[in-house]
Amino acid sequence: MGPSRHRDQAAAVTLPPPHPGVPPAPRLRAVPWTLLRCLLPAPPCTPRWPHSSGTLGRYPTLCHSSPHLPHAMADPPTLKPLVAVGQVTSTPDKELNFAICAGLVREATHRGACLVFLPEGFDYIGSNTAQTLSLAEGLDGDLMGRYAELAKEYGVWLSLGGFHERGQDWPTTQRIYNCHVLLDPAGNIVAAYRKTHLCDVELEGRVTMKESSFTNPGTEIVAPISTPAGKLGLSICYDLRFPEISLALRRAGAEILTYPSAFTVPTGSAHWEVLLRARAIESQCYVVAAAQTGKNHEHRTSYGHALVVDPWGAVVAQCHEGTGLCYAEIDLNYLHRIRQEIPVHSHRRPDLYGTVAATGLAPVP
Repeated sequence: MGPSRHRDQAAAVTLPPPHPGVPPAPRLRAVPWTLLRCLLPAPPCTPRWPHSSGTLGRYPTLCHSSPHLPHAMADPPTLKPLVAVGQVTSTPDKELNFAICAGLVREATHRGACLVFLPEGFDYIGSNTAQTLSLAEGLDGDLMGRYAELAKEYGVWLSLGGFHERGQDWPTTQRIYNCHVLLDPAGNIVAAYRKTHLCDVELEGRVTMKESSFTNPGTEIVAPISTPAGKLGLSICYDLRFPEISLALRRAGAEILTYPSAFTVPTGSAHWEVLLRARAIESQCYVVAAAQTGKNHEHRTSYGHALVVDPWGAVVAQCHEGTGLCYAEIDLNYLHRIRQEIPVHSHRRPDLYGTVAATGLAPVP
């Protein structure tokens, strides 16, 4: 096959004439390269082209055939880390919630994701304060242990956003923490961020929330953690409304900001996407937001629309209604190119308005 031939065109292989008395060999045809790529199984945590139940943005689909691909003998394109972002409808039934989340983790790893994000309240969403407190566990409890085993079984990083944690002060305070836990593929807790901004809002006749009535606020921002997809900055839901935390994480080296959430329908329909895109644009980071969706119990319905935003502010993956996953590649070369072309980080004027920084987090150039 000549060098100008399309790599996905199956070419006939010419065989020498057979010897007398030997039946001719069958004509062989080359398998198209992109078809072969789709048929071959991917090992665990091998990144694949992204798939989304919503917008795909600038990324190609898995088996898209491009006339610009080189001929069949060339190396395949370099693949980038793939992340999976979950959308669930948690209820007070912890066993059912775990079964659903475990199924999503299994599906995501089979598709090659190396990092799976689950939303705030992935463990449960209680129907009242008393039930919420009674179902809470410590980080050393049974449920977190089962997620650690899940991470080990599938060899995957797990971002577990919004775990109802009974901290060490539980016996004296009878209050919990809203804790974003990051597990590595060995099942180790490598980071635990406790939500610093608690959601106390009252939309007359629509939504009333008073998270501070039973939850302790966190006291620190956690430094970004290195993962196969990039340096991960941890936040939770209502933190999204405070750009200071995203800028502090960006200054500390974050490349991916996470906002596992359980937005209500009134606030989500008005603010969800625009806030996530704003955080991505101002920080020049990827933004990943797993989400609760649908009717969690008789008193609560969540907005959904789990999504991924790239550093340019484009939505590159988004879930439709119901439980499921969306997928996106994390292209750090693209991220650093944007930061180089529009270097807002170096253009800041701390002499005029100070520096947004978190206590204990060292700045990264």
